[in-house]
Amino acid sequence: MAVTRLKRKALKNKARSAQRKQKMKIQNFQPTINKVDVEEAAAEFKKAPKKPAKKVAKEEEKKAEKKED
Repeated sequence: MAVTRLKRKALKNKARSAQRKQKMKIQNFQPTINKVDVEEAAAEFKKAPKKPAKKVAKEEEKKAEKKED
């Protein structure tokens, strides 16, 4: 018997394999770790002003209620 090749299937299998390899490569990628000055980073967080997130949300709710009335 003659052997027939399924060319389309072979291409599909090769493409799947390439995609799988690429996924693994992306998942295993680890960015380079730069030397970070921890004390400097901590100082930046202390300097940054704290934002009152709760007040903003409450003001938006009040505005929405006024518009409904």
